[in-house]
Amino acid sequence: MPNVGEATRTPTVFAASVHDVRHLGSLLRGVNFVDFALMTITSGGLTVFVEESSIIAVAAAYVPAQIFDEFTYNAPVSSPSASPTPPGLSQSEEPTVLEFPLRIFIDSLSIFSTGPAPSAVEGRAKTRRWVRDRDDGGEDDVPRGRIEAYFPPVLGKTVGMRLSYAGEGHPLSLLVAEGSAEPDAKFEVTTYTADSQPDMSFDIEQTVLQLILKSSWLRDALSEIDPSCDKLTLIGNPPPAQDSPSRRPRATASPPIFRIHAEGAFGSTEMDYPNDREVLETVHCAEPVSFSYRVAHIARAQRALQSSSKTSLRIGNDGTMNMQFLVPSPLVRGGTNEAFISFRVKQLVHSTSCS
Repeated sequence: MPNVGEATRTPTVFAASVHDVRHLGSLLRGVNFVDFALMTITSGGLTVFVEESSIIAVAAAYVPAQIFDEFTYNAPVSSPSASPTPPGLSQSEEPTVLEFPLRIFIDSLSIFSTGPAPSAVEGRAKTRRWVRDRDDGGEDDVPRGRIEAYFPPVLGKTVGMRLSYAGEGHPLSLLVAEGSAEPDAKFEVTTYTADSQPDMSFDIEQTVLQLILKSSWLRDALSEIDPSCDKLTLIGNPPPAQDSPSRRPRATASPPIFRIHAEGAFGSTEMDYPNDREVLETVHCAEPVSFSYRVAHIARAQRALQSSSKTSLRIGNDGTMNMQFLVPSPLVRGGTNEAFISFRVKQLVHSTSCS
């Protein structure tokens, strides 16, 4: 095995380590429905984009730097410009973008069959920093010759990881260890030059339906859909006006605030959501709307939904649906950080809004 002290002297664009890979694995599995992905690296963290045709599904996993025990990003040095930036004016940080085989990367992370990510409470109770600080009064910039600098002893069975990238033309270097002082596996995942970044833009001003609810409410509803169903229709209605009881019509039943309607070869299923803050935390809908999508396209978001705690759903006036899934991740120094997965899908061509 190459000496880690020598490896640390090699200039790297990016390096990160984490004592438990389960949270990172959950985020990446949430967008694991294509073979290749784009990774954008900044000082704020990682963003992994996937696209299954721009008209089917586009997704992104946003991984903040705070969920890592160590996160270092050195932006590549660009060629000198003919018009240098005047002193006192800072240049905007240049992100690093690369393409890599997502499924191979996830398989490498999962070589020791890590289970699902623990809850936020469990994560805080077991969180430990990786041993790279001045534990014995040493200098941080002195390379250590052994891998214990990144893989300390941890109670219980956890899988730690160190990831680094030396720049264009280099692979993603991955060290994975299962609770030991020496790495159990080392991988080099090939990277490629990225052509273009998927478009994840969503015009909030054109939103005609917005919902915020616990992911479990949406997850349970989608699990009830018969496998034979091929079309899913989302129906939204404005909340009832806050009139006095004497002015409300007694014989008229208010339509559901939100309805999921699925239909297929053997029938249809409907699931209604009441106007209850315990179920729907936020509802914005000015007029009745109805948009339809392929069940197979919505199914791409199932893994992200399973690992999330809360879902924000927006639909624009063109029928484009954007879902954001909040995935709580324990921080190294305690507390939690809201990483999230964004998912976008377009409606069926023949689907229209209610008027």
